[in-house]
Amino acid sequence: MSDQPLPPPSGQKSALRVTESSLSRFQVDPVAEAAAAAAAAAGGSRSSGGEEKGRFRVVNFLSPSDGAPDAGVNGDTVRSEASLHSSTGGLSHFSDTHSSTYYLRTFGHNTIDAVPNIDFYRQTEAPLGEKLIRPSLSELHDELDKEPFEDGFPNDEELTAAEMITSKELSDSKGGTVKFGWIKGVLIRCMLNIWGVMLFIRMSWIVGQAGIVLSCAVVLMAIVVTSITGLSTSAIATNGFVRGGGAYYLISRSLGPEFGGSIGLIFAFANAVAVAMYVVGFAETVVELLDSIDALMTDEINDVRIIGTLTVILLLGISVAGMEWEAKAQIVLLVILVAAIFNYFIGSFIPVESKEPKGFFGYNAAIMLENMGPDFRDEETFFSVFAIFFPAATGILAGANISGDLADPQLAIPKGTLLAILITGVVYLAVAVSNGSCIVRDATGDDNDTIVGSLENCTDAACTLGYDFSICKEGGCKYGLINDFQVMSLVSGFGPLITAGIFSATLSSALASLVSAPKVFQALCKDNIYPGVRVFAKGYGKNNEPLRAYVLTFIIGLAFILIAELNVIAPIISNFFLASYALINFSVFHASLANSPGWRPSFKYYNKWVSLFGAVLCCVVMFVINWWAALLTNVIVLALYIYVSYKKPDVNWGSSTQALMYNQALTHCLHLTGVEDHIKNFRPQCLVMTGYPNSRPALLYLVHAFTKNTGLMICGHVLTGYRRPNYKDLMNEQVRYQRWLLKARMKAFYTPVFAEDLRQGAQYLLQTTGLGRLKPNTLVFGFKNNWRDGDMKEVETFINTIHDAFDLQYGVVLLRLKEGLDISHIQDEFQSPHEKAPGMKDLLVSINIKDFESGSSKTSSQTASCQSSPLIFRGSKSAPVRLSPADEKLLAAGQQFKRKQRKGTIDVWWLFDDGGLTLLIPYLLTNKKKWSDCKIRVFIGGKINRIDHDRRAMAALLSKFRIDFSDITVLGDINIKPKKHNKKMFQEMIEPYRLREDDMEQEAAEKLKAEEPWRITDNELELYRAKSNRQIRLNELLKEHSSTANLIVITMPLARKGTVSSALYMSWLDTLSKDLPPILLVRGNHQSVLTFYS
Repeated sequence: MSDQPLPPPSGQKSALRVTESSLSRFQVDPVAEAAAAAAAAAGGSRSSGGEEKGRFRVVNFLSPSDGAPDAGVNGDTVRSEASLHSSTGGLSHFSDTHSSTYYLRTFGHNTIDAVPNIDFYRQTEAPLGEKLIRPSLSELHDELDKEPFEDGFPNDEELTAAEMITSKELSDSKGGTVKFGWIKGVLIRCMLNIWGVMLFIRMSWIVGQAGIVLSCAVVLMAIVVTSITGLSTSAIATNGFVRGGGAYYLISRSLGPEFGGSIGLIFAFANAVAVAMYVVGFAETVVELLDSIDALMTDEINDVRIIGTLTVILLLGISVAGMEWEAKAQIVLLVILVAAIFNYFIGSFIPVESKEPKGFFGYNAAIMLENMGPDFRDEETFFSVFAIFFPAATGILAGANISGDLADPQLAIPKGTLLAILITGVVYLAVAVSNGSCIVRDATGDDNDTIVGSLENCTDAACTLGYDFSICKEGGCKYGLINDFQVMSLVSGFGPLITAGIFSATLSSALASLVSAPKVFQALCKDNIYPGVRVFAKGYGKNNEPLRAYVLTFIIGLAFILIAELNVIAPIISNFFLASYALINFSVFHASLANSPGWRPSFKYYNKWVSLFGAVLCCVVMFVINWWAALLTNVIVLALYIYVSYKKPDVNWGSSTQALMYNQALTHCLHLTGVEDHIKNFRPQCLVMTGYPNSRPALLYLVHAFTKNTGLMICGHVLTGYRRPNYKDLMNEQVRYQRWLLKARMKAFYTPVFAEDLRQGAQYLLQTTGLGRLKPNTLVFGFKNNWRDGDMKEVETFINTIHDAFDLQYGVVLLRLKEGLDISHIQDEFQSPHEKAPGMKDLLVSINIKDFESGSSKTSSQTASCQSSPLIFRGSKSAPVRLSPADEKLLAAGQQFKRKQRKGTIDVWWLFDDGGLTLLIPYLLTNKKKWSDCKIRVFIGGKINRIDHDRRAMAALLSKFRIDFSDITVLGDINIKPKKHNKKMFQEMIEPYRLREDDMEQEAAEKLKAEEPWRITDNELELYRAKSNRQIRLNELLKEHSSTANLIVITMPLARKGTVSSALYMSWLDTLSKDLPPILLVRGNHQSVLTFYS
């Protein structure tokens, strides 16, 4: 973002004029009047041109004395030329020069501050209206010399790839798009799908087995499941704009991509196989008719395959022809189906004597009473009968599945679905009662089985009506409710119409499934959740028909039709549907439980506990229908869920899962705040001063190693400078680098702040970072290797930051690598500003690291790893850039904690008791897989005559702490004077920073000390001579004992604030840690972090 004003368009003089009057007004420079007027007439339509890239036109600053024609505009108003020519008065639309921004004339003047408008809230362009962008806060608030936003999108409101595709498709198809209302789009489809062949060829058998009462119970149970699911579907569908994708869209936008992706795939597959089921049902009926007239083409099973194949090709043709043709076909099929139902009921009121031997006597109280109770045969039970009936009720999502083709899904889905459940449920109950009231369970079909004589000893209804069907108890009868699947044809007024109804029911259900499967699969593919399926997302024609998905559905359906044996796959399909219903119900419960402000369905007739009951009921029904199919369904859903969770698709749909996570996190944070900290629950919660997280990789990886899944890690970044801070850039960087941390699988937070210097920024972070108990307790940063080369003010700031941390009761950890930590200068040298952004590709660095780690994994390809010096590849077409040897070592050192550590030791120099943090960090490291091959060696100070005693005492303490160690070394020679040449080197180090107050006047010395507080006084040097010698001696011992260690962890020396100068303290730290393997200087806050009590 530039701080400079926008240059005027080419060929045009600058329109900014400075006047002497302080009462200047804004006036829009008349540019391209005709285009602007056209824009106004179009009400904010899109326009183009070089001058229209910015949000504002070039503006004149005119005083009232200039006689501007419309100078009465208030001081914060910017008008477009369109508004100057507007004559509608009062309230009118007008547009500025931005291609998709839209304002209103209101409150008596034209203001850039827009009034509420529905078009500002759209995610993409849609047939219902334009996607417009309200003026950003930067436009209304920032100074005029700043560019309000870049690339036409304020506040980073770029559309996602999926939304851009949707937007393009919708805008391309605005003309002539076919959209359905609630009757044609939802009601008819659901009714046709629910009224399947079950109504005509299985309902009578269910009544015969279960009786009227239990049959009604079966139907009512199914209605309860579908009604609860219908209510839940209505609630989700009315909680915002619904796009295409049906059940997948509803579940994925409510519960997230994990559940949505898994259900979407199996739901689309279930619909594809359901096509085969219904087509085979149709083909079998046709084959039975052919067999009755001896007209089979080959044999029964091959005839089913032939007829099924021809049928599915015909249905595919209807579907591909377009939704309008498919809708017309559905209406024709519904007319036939309704006629067949009326035909049955009319026939049931017309008793025909010739039908009595086959069990139909018309409505009779005796028959009704006899059929009231159950008569289960052939090991059937209530639940087995329910399992046979329930697939008839699985069509309630037929309307929702084409949600993208509905004119108003929010109105159509609730109204059509619930009314379809009501109508079909009433018809099923009426058929059950009718069947049980006029047809006996068993009949011989023989006209001679009449009873002649007295009827007083009759025990069944048929006997009272003059027929003796007692022979049927021995089996062999072909008529009656239980024995004849075609008994409804017998009852009906015109038998062939029932056959036509069966054809209509099967074909309509097949057609609905053939349309649903591609639509759901297309929506799934658009979201790009699974790899390799994007090709099926493409739509064709004005209705965006998924022709490729149609072909895939056709192939799947044809494959199962050719099998012609669907008795095994049918229960799995029912379970797939039930799994979808269960998740829709659970979605409503979950969203209500999360209590998100975004959960505001306009459909109010739902209850979260009823939805939860519905979800549980669906799961129970799954196992009732077929337990092994239910297990298989759950395994498939779980496997797909795990896969999508692992892949972590880059989508954000504002799911209820996110809302509930937030609620739980907030609740737990509040609960933690009310509980006092306990030593057993202590964990290092680190504020790591990394700068940009990818600038100091060694620091990042090492701290992440002992905080991952254990404690909090916050990457602090202090941005300094004398420029006015750009807070928008700060927020954008925070989002980008947080994404980088997530992509790098770093369990950490990134928190940048603006400050005048490092100390002030660290103070901000130390005081404000964290939430409740989730607050850092340890400050971690890198040692300043080049402190002697820079400004000593930076050293003063560095040391004072350590003092501030101790003042705030933080522990402090310093990491020193002899190669250094900061690699940002390499990124600055070889990357453009855009490449530095963590969202871009990282530098591909090839380093020969054989000199640093033998046997470690290569960091690049085999070809690149053979280079004698590192290469940086900026792109496939760019020439590689060689690094200097120092940068090569720096990059190699930065990656050393990322890989698994070689077998070795972590040497812990626990010299002073700081509460145990010096010991806890190495223990946490050795628990991690990358450090599991490293053993802990402990070094402590002691006296020569007490070495064994001190070793046993430390071993006992470590055993009580339950910390494994490989060795304990007591340093009896720790107080021996250091070598002379090392003392001399220390003196040479501090020499430039000595005050030497004895060689100057007292006043001059005090003035110099005030101006340069880091100066080391002679008195201070003498007072702390012993402590200085100890640091020199410790460095000698470290080189002697720990020169081959993987990591050294040592207690950091303390310096009394206000007494020890910054230069002397820095010299101690430098002397102690120089020329060593990676070393951590640790000092806890002297509160116990280890305990041996349970």
